[in-house]
Amino acid sequence: MEDNMTRENRTLDLTAMAMLVVLCASWGLQQVAIKVAIGGVPPLLQSSIRSVGATIFIWLWMTVRREPLLERDGTLRWGIAAGLLFAAEFILIYWGLEYTNASRAVIFLYTSPFVVALGAQLFIPGENLRIIQIIGLCCAFAGIVVAFRESLSYPTHRMLVGDGMLVGAAVIWGATTVMIKASPLSRIKPSKTLLYQIAVSAVVLPVGSLVKGELGIVFMTPLIAGCILYQTVWVAFITYLAWFWLIRHYPPSRLASFTFLTPLFGVLAGGVLLDEPITDGLLLALILVGAGIYLVNRPKPAKFKQKVFEDSRNQGFK
Repeated sequence: MEDNMTRENRTLDLTAMAMLVVLCASWGLQQVAIKVAIGGVPPLLQSSIRSVGATIFIWLWMTVRREPLLERDGTLRWGIAAGLLFAAEFILIYWGLEYTNASRAVIFLYTSPFVVALGAQLFIPGENLRIIQIIGLCCAFAGIVVAFRESLSYPTHRMLVGDGMLVGAAVIWGATTVMIKASPLSRIKPSKTLLYQIAVSAVVLPVGSLVKGELGIVFMTPLIAGCILYQTVWVAFITYLAWFWLIRHYPPSRLASFTFLTPLFGVLAGGVLLDEPITDGLLLALILVGAGIYLVNRPKPAKFKQKVFEDSRNQGFK
């Protein structure tokens, strides 16, 4: 097995960065797919279908590759916990959207990288963010606020309820990322980690859909079917598998900084495909997010590395 510990404190390489841009663009496009399909298939039911379908695909993937499904490796309770958190996150997101508007939801949901940064420092050895990296996260978050600033009007009581749900979803999202990296799940294949998360959510999300009173599939068209297929095969199976591979091999706080790109890609996709308005602040938002990502992932100065080396060497002689 590859020793992922040797790479944990490295900056992201070009391969990882390219993968992250593709993933964020895919997740941004998913926002459009959900909007297109929502007239015929309610949102939680969409997530349910996605999880059930992705469970089948990941099971087939593991079977073809002869990866053990029922191996006793001490990860079962962690896997179930990850799946429950994943399901709870989406239930809070879709429930919260009934109380607050989508642009406000984006701002509160993307406080998640701060949760990852804090959790990584507390629970993952060697994950210590420098001041410049914290500034980078704040800069990237400022880009999200700029992009969706029109939504920051004085909130009603109902909006505050929804905002609270989205903050809860952000905390759960960040906690899930940290737990996967800090627990035995980081030592198993990404496919099994994904299977845990998707399979558990495939059981929980349909129940959430029923409790929420969704009416089931209202109608189906080739376009809606294509949107569901995109969410199932590309997003929930392929991109999530890539995401868990990245979590296994790279520092989660560095990865999380790239997720600020997702809502901006969503705005761009909505503008191109749905003729939704693109605000003048989008370019500034992209600059701020890009600058924030750079600051978070900027390599440590050579002098700092030399000092760390000398300190560790001196400690070895004591």
